[in-house]
Amino acid sequence: MSVSDDRTREFAFEVALCAHLESDEEWVLGRQLGSAVVAPGRRIADICAVVPGPRFDERTAITADAIPGRAIESDVGVGRAVYWRDAFDCSPEAARTAVERAVESGFFERERRGAREYVRRTTHYPTEWFSGLVGIENKPDLDAPGALERQLRTDVSLGLFDRVVLATESYVTRAHLNRLPEEVGVWRFDPETGDRTVRREATPLPTDRPGVELVAERPLRTDVAVVSPDEKARARRRVAERAYGKGWRTYDLPSCVHADATADGRPRCSEFDRIVDPSRECGADCAAREDGDAPDVDAAALRDARTPWVADAEGVARRQSGLDRFV
Repeated sequence: MSVSDDRTREFAFEVALCAHLESDEEWVLGRQLGSAVVAPGRRIADICAVVPGPRFDERTAITADAIPGRAIESDVGVGRAVYWRDAFDCSPEAARTAVERAVESGFFERERRGAREYVRRTTHYPTEWFSGLVGIENKPDLDAPGALERQLRTDVSLGLFDRVVLATESYVTRAHLNRLPEEVGVWRFDPETGDRTVRREATPLPTDRPGVELVAERPLRTDVAVVSPDEKARARRRVAERAYGKGWRTYDLPSCVHADATADGRPRCSEFDRIVDPSRECGADCAAREDGDAPDVDAAALRDARTPWVADAEGVARRQSGLDRFV
């Protein structure tokens, strides 16, 4: 199997598992999210599952989008508006980006005082909106593991997720289990039937303790960094927010007469009679491509109907009317 074929199979497996988990768990799912702390982008989790917490409804009321981490961590509060540049411990460019995204999402309101712009939160941030994170690594074929063992050992030693799971289509042997960190849960999943069998339960990880992150590997040398509980807490919140805002249907359905979609919104090709990865398979290089209308799929409506995520958030800005008197 070529690298391209392997990636296509992994994509089909991944979106099938996401669709299954939507129907089987009360989770909010995101695909392909950064899960490193010290070296952002070095570790990408295939699926991040957010387990709703006791204040989840308060979070859904704010916005359907991700709230930027810098906005949550800033000195902007509810009530008294503050000059935007004074509220952030980062570059002006990064602060400006955070302000714009927070205003667009309805988490910030802004006002002008002369030439200066001031901002305030529209509501308190519900810190207990999620109760856990599950990191899922997909590897349909365990006979071609690649860097799987290193990736999972990194996840376990860092402890960013409450649980880490390996999902595979392969028959799982005792030898396979012995090569994996014992804390990692193992699922065998059939993307055609949607059957999921738990081969090993995941062991809860100590997310409230320091973790160790693999930062770089060189010949005869491995660089690691110790991540504090506070750093992990901020990273966990950012992962949860990104998963909440992004979801897993992040692909565009192709404008082709053969393009179709399953009932749960996965991209399918009627010509090849299978799930396809539009970003890799549906370009000008596809010999079967014929221009046509893209399938009419409302990804947000599907997600709203199938998960606790809420597409049309009530918004909270109107609850802050009258706060001007405190400024």
